[in-house]
Amino acid sequence: MDYKTIKVTREGNVCTLQIHRPQNNNTIDNLLIDEMSVALEACLEDVTVVILKGLPHVFCFGADFNFAKNQVNDGQQQDPEPLYDLWYLLATGSFISIACVEGKANAGGIGFVAACDIVLSSEQAVYSLSEMLFGLFPACVMPYLMRKIGYQKANHMTLMTKPVNAKAAQEIGLVDEVSSALEQTLRACLMRVKCLSKAAITRHKRYMHEFNPVLQQMKPTSLKANLEVFSDVDNIKLIMRYVETGQMPWE
Repeated sequence: MDYKTIKVTREGNVCTLQIHRPQNNNTIDNLLIDEMSVALEACLEDVTVVILKGLPHVFCFGADFNFAKNQVNDGQQQDPEPLYDLWYLLATGSFISIACVEGKANAGGIGFVAACDIVLSSEQAVYSLSEMLFGLFPACVMPYLMRKIGYQKANHMTLMTKPVNAKAAQEIGLVDEVSSALEQTLRACLMRVKCLSKAAITRHKRYMHEFNPVLQQMKPTSLKANLEVFSDVDNIKLIMRYVETGQMPWE
């Protein structure tokens, strides 16, 4: 495919997906969700490792508020299910998903991080959940984040809204390894996981999902909560004002 929002490269049984919306701060819109879903579906047959990357200054900064504003102006509401399903595919697909994070991972960007099996981080990476500042909360991110770091740590990260550095993210379990040489660390990781068979990975991922089925169980509740906060008139006003003026909700 002629992708517009991602770059896809394939080397043997390893596929690298890079979120590439530099003019939009690597934020999430419908086209990104659609293209990444297509790319991941194509990995199910014979890819054993999927590497997810962003840009050096920003991994993924969450929802594209400009896109959200246009939807509001057109009388539409964002359907959260395709993004939830995209993260679900990252989490349960028959491949090992590795997030390589540089720069900022915020809001929905944390969803991509938490959905991956392995998270490698540069020392400069920063992790945050900013939704509560706009009257929202990370409803669809939360099942993936709680599965990764536990209820209380996910709750604390959501309520505090402050950025967490790479070392702190490793301490709470969001990040598996912090490195000053991320590409070298990735190569060392690949030397191990590339040796694993597709059958072994598929069976392990299926077992782990059955062992902890929270992602499937929480989907209806998460989608309902997401639709509720994004249909709140006061929240929409805060988002619209931020897009139009750059003012933060408390200003």
